[in-house]
Amino acid sequence: MAIFGKPNYSTVTVKKKDIPKDLWTKCPKTGEIIYNRVLKENLMVVPSSGYHFPMDARARIASLMDEDSFEEKDQGVQSLDPLKFNATAKYTEKLKANQAKTKETDAVVDGLGTIGGMPVSIAVMDFRFMAASLGSAAGEKITRAIERGLKEKCPVIIVSASGGARMQEGILSLMQLAKTSAALARLSEAGIPFISILTNPTMAGVMASYASLGDVIIAEPEALIGFAGPRVIKETTQQDLPAGFQTSEFLLEHGLVDMITPRAEMRARLIHLLKCFGKKTAHQSA
Repeated sequence: MAIFGKPNYSTVTVKKKDIPKDLWTKCPKTGEIIYNRVLKENLMVVPSSGYHFPMDARARIASLMDEDSFEEKDQGVQSLDPLKFNATAKYTEKLKANQAKTKETDAVVDGLGTIGGMPVSIAVMDFRFMAASLGSAAGEKITRAIERGLKEKCPVIIVSASGGARMQEGILSLMQLAKTSAALARLSEAGIPFISILTNPTMAGVMASYASLGDVIIAEPEALIGFAGPRVIKETTQQDLPAGFQTSEFLLEHGLVDMITPRAEMRARLIHLLKCFGKKTAHQSA
């Protein structure tokens, strides 16, 4: 018979406190935890490290344009599925899912507005929509924004962020590279400025076409910019790549971009450039 009896332990159930989702984000650069509210107030830039998170198209437009000046165009333009692409999932279903997620018809939002009182035609890519891949709808919106600048005789601004051509549209996607570039050639012949803004990432077909054709090319800090990714290039060439290869800073040093501008300073930089171009203000007659 045991001298000491075995104690009876009671089981205590602790109810886990509900923690709100999407409350904070971790900075990839420093590991710092930052509240999403603070991020949004700071244009999705971490105050301490300067790391630039992606920014959706409408928030980007709001940060650049004069208040209540933006007039959206081409809302009804969206991709179809002429190739009947059904690899892992139906392309039409993927489009609908991305439309529901982003509340956008495709990867580009475009329209007219003013910056510092000066009229511009603007198109902004939204990376949330299928990595802002360039399909027929996105290419059409970009082209119309350029043609609108030609018609209104106002500068064109395109903010790029893309993984490249949209494979589900095959050659129809690749056609957009030539179409947008041809539209920019007509804009250039008319002597109308084009400002290209490169954000993280701007890759492949987009970088090989309109994104690299700006009269002034501005990049955000530490953005990944190039055609093929660094790993693909290294495996293909069997060469070690330079430090910082395909970053904004590397490309500025080698002359591919004209300047690097933090997001918080972008609007002021655009106003300065537009004044240098000497274009009319919205209050002046055509």
